Amino acid sequence: MIRVLVVDDDYRVAELHARYVRETPGFTVVGVAHSGAEALAAVPGARPHLVLLDQYLPDAFGTRLAGSLNCDVLMLTAAGDVATVREALTCGVVNYLVKPFTQAALAERLRAYSRYRDHLRGDRVLDQREIDRAVRLMRGGDRLDAGLPKGRSEHTARLVSGAVRDADSPVSAAEVATELGLSRATAQRYLSDLAADGRIVMTLRYGSTGRPEHRYTWKS
Repeated sequence: MIRVLVVDDDYRVAELHARYVRETPGFTVVGVAHSGAEALAAVPGARPHLVLLDQYLPDAFGTRLAGSLNCDVLMLTAAGDVATVREALTCGVVNYLVKPFTQAALAERLRAYSRYRDHLRGDRVLDQREIDRAVRLMRGGDRLDAGLPKGRSEHTARLVSGAVRDADSPVSAAEVATELGLSRATAQRYLSDLAADGRIVMTLRYGSTGRPEHRYTWKS
């Protein structure tokens, strides 16, 4: 579970954002703070992975606080001026969402953050392609088209992802192709794209003879 601290001076808004987080699978709220001082005091005990941070707090600007929290920060604020956005990005916030926003908009960014963390899991050296993907995963949100190579169809990607998501068990490229009326090669390309982008999981099934078969499962 990804641990989230919600920081907003408005008690009702803070609780609303906390509810949005709780209703997003894979996330849990470890605390709610209503000032910069409360946020700084909460971090050592709550140990959040991510802070949802308002800009206008009674004792500090969120952008001045972000660098002291020692965790990732997603700004949730009514401030859309260039100076604030630039300062936020300069101090390293992972994403920025302007109020008012919908639950779906926040959930999209939370899912993107989850995929970003998954991609950077472990102790390894990344090549440039993997670094570019990490940046795109975080900044591109949860849209399917954000992760598609040039020339791919978002419509086809949605059909393929839906076939995997709705399946009761892992599926092969041949099974997806048959269900959707695609060629096996086309289904395989889109499945590979979705697996590389962290949306589905590829496993191998070994038979008695021949090459192992690739099987695909939706990533919850």
